[in-house]
Amino acid sequence: MPETRTTSFLSHGQRCAAWITRPAGDGPHPAVVLVHGFGATHDMRLDQYEQAFASAGMVTLSFDFRHLGASEGTPRQQISIPRQRADIDAALDFVRRDPRVDPARVALWGTSLGATHVLLAAADDPELAAAVVQCPVADTRNAATSSGLAAMARLIVPVAGDLVRAALRLPRRYVPIVDEPGTTAIVTAPGAKDGWYGMVPPGASFDNRVTAAVGLQLIRLNASRRAASIQAPLLVCVSDRETLMDPRIAVRTAQRAPRGTALHYPADHFEVYHPPLVDGIIRDQVAFLTRHLRPAALSEAGRD
Repeated sequence: MPETRTTSFLSHGQRCAAWITRPAGDGPHPAVVLVHGFGATHDMRLDQYEQAFASAGMVTLSFDFRHLGASEGTPRQQISIPRQRADIDAALDFVRRDPRVDPARVALWGTSLGATHVLLAAADDPELAAAVVQCPVADTRNAATSSGLAAMARLIVPVAGDLVRAALRLPRRYVPIVDEPGTTAIVTAPGAKDGWYGMVPPGASFDNRVTAAVGLQLIRLNASRRAASIQAPLLVCVSDRETLMDPRIAVRTAQRAPRGTALHYPADHFEVYHPPLVDGIIRDQVAFLTRHLRPAALSEAGRD
């Protein structure tokens, strides 16, 4: 079993906690950078992807965004789309400078809101070798409006209050990341709270709060529209019973990408992380990545 080691890299002068999992041999190996979802941290089921990709011959780097988990940054639990994009760029630079990595064979993998980051990053990075997204929340405006006008209205006061507090450098206003329908939270879709907490393994914790101002960023974001600019091969793993966004948007994302492929799974937003579906989804992702990144394990097996 590949060993995962703790490391770190700097993003705009702040430390991002990171975890690197290496295959056997000195390389240079291809690499995959894992980008987690909204408010999620490394503890929340990324290990199964790290192990699978590294076992297939790929260096795997995962990390916590600034302000979250084990990474630096205050205020805590601040989620900023531009800051998180900068962290992904820093992660890519870090892994490309690793002497055991082939910088020409680096891919991005993203899940949930992390898929939005991956789509945007891939659209701006012509050197990326491949990209994989699963249960993508590729259009957060659609996700927000799908929750209903009442849910959006409940966020107006906390979002406005947090924006004022941020401008005045006062302590921030927080709202839950996820809660039950009818409450005030960023995500209130039926089943979402159980889904989020179902990602937390025994002994780990989930800080279910976020600076409220991110709500304004989320209602303006549509990464699916950038898919036409993605030059790298793109795999979109579509949850056909998606609960956070219209799944047809994920399909259109793959169709817009010049080298896009959609694979469909009978899953809601959270079932993709758990048995019985997760092993098959990971096998499909490994097959896609090995086809485009060509790790040594593939060459040694005598495959094209």
